Amino acid sequence: MGLDFIEGQGEDFERALESTGFGRFHFAILTVCGLIYTNTALAITILSFVLPSATCDFQMSSADKGWLTATPMLGMVIGSYFWGCLADTKGRKVVLIAALLMDGVCGLLSSISQSYLLFMFLRFCNGFAITGAMLICFPYLGEFQPAKYREIILCWMELFWTVGVIVLPGIAWIIIPMDFQYVTDGFKFASWNLFVAACSLPSIFIGFWLFFFPESPKFLLECGEPDEALEVLRNMYATNTGDSAINYPVLSLREKVRTMSVISQMSTRSVRNLRLRKPKELKLLMQEIWEQTKALCKPPHLRYTIITCLIQFGLTTSYYTLMIWFPELFYRFEEFESLHPGESASVCEVSSVVVSNSTNPNAEFCGEPIGDSVFLHTLIIGLACIPTSFWLPLCVHRLGAKFFLVFSLLVAGGVTIGLYFVNSTLSNLILSCVFEALTSMGISTVYCVMVDLFPTNLRVMAAALSLTFGRGGALLGNLVFGFLIDLNCVVPIALFAVMLIASGFLCLMLPNTGKGALD
Repeated sequence: MGLDFIEGQGEDFERALESTGFGRFHFAILTVCGLIYTNTALAITILSFVLPSATCDFQMSSADKGWLTATPMLGMVIGSYFWGCLADTKGRKVVLIAALLMDGVCGLLSSISQSYLLFMFLRFCNGFAITGAMLICFPYLGEFQPAKYREIILCWMELFWTVGVIVLPGIAWIIIPMDFQYVTDGFKFASWNLFVAACSLPSIFIGFWLFFFPESPKFLLECGEPDEALEVLRNMYATNTGDSAINYPVLSLREKVRTMSVISQMSTRSVRNLRLRKPKELKLLMQEIWEQTKALCKPPHLRYTIITCLIQFGLTTSYYTLMIWFPELFYRFEEFESLHPGESASVCEVSSVVVSNSTNPNAEFCGEPIGDSVFLHTLIIGLACIPTSFWLPLCVHRLGAKFFLVFSLLVAGGVTIGLYFVNSTLSNLILSCVFEALTSMGISTVYCVMVDLFPTNLRVMAAALSLTFGRGGALLGNLVFGFLIDLNCVVPIALFAVMLIASGFLCLMLPNTGKGALD
């Protein structure tokens, strides 16, 4: 005999989800979402290897590099809330597919760009697109998981990020040093262009693969489509158990009361079926988005909205700025050590010496190609994340996600201070490894916590709002670092350390999560 669920009780959906079992479907959805997160790591940090290689072709100064690395972050700032609004109104799956395909196409176009401004614009489009995939993959994955597995499954996503951080320098090491270029009148395609093209293909492949996955049943129920949600649950049951979908023990799901929904009050249609081409339906959709945005900015959600936005600002600013510039710093250490063998110097001293030796205008643009050691060091940084990538999911139930947030941010702040005192490539490498391992774990944990903090109709939008603050900080951070690295690099290092430590203390104000059913 089937279960007939009562309207308005979230635990009933949780029971239905538990009835699907746990097996092949959940591993498949983890794989595809994990690959999206891996691909995000590639897309966000790709410029760290393009910068030294494309400097000669685009004749870039340090300030130009700062603008180039900041441009994708600007795309993320603008794109975050755009994709978040769509995902909470039109659906998780369709927005994920659109964001991934846009990222892949723009990446391929940027690989054949012949001007600095066009390349910068296309990387802006990449940032605009990839932020949608990044912020949606956690809620999309989490809404398929029973409560007892959700936090652990979400924490395993950190391992996929680590894979991306490891794979990227590996691909760069294979492709960028290749003695390859195709040159005709007005067109040049070198090894770094091939590298950009290769890193764009996964977005397209994953985007098409997502067509074979369902929409989130939790989102469908929220939109007033219980029959469609039930069909998804039946298919999950069949995939997990090998039994026929007809034998799924739940017979019906009743629609959740949607008191905040403009659509439910003014139309019998589901919000995700509204067509953007029709002015009246577009107006309804915009009203829905506005009501949801207001809900985030007043109790009971206001407190956590502010806290998560501030945490994302401090953490994301420091992480993305330093990780994008680490290969450049390794490159400068290599240059310094080749000019002054056997001597040691701090990061700031190395930068000033390298810049002062660039008396020939072309020398600043067309120096030596990236040495193998730079690729190796960046690869080692990725490998250093493996222990924390396993530590997080294996111990999150025992220690709690909040512990990992506070620990990673406070220690990362101390490590950032230590960057000022490094005096060799080796010491820079060690601190860089610790920094990457801790901050990447912190970023993944923030996304895990936010799945529990907000209800289904606000979940992606809340993540998008916090991500907008984070990417805005990363945009400013890259601009500041690009200008100050050659003038006074003490200031950005101190600033990033303070932001990480402050974010760590803010995490103490978050509740413990991962125990109950999703709202």
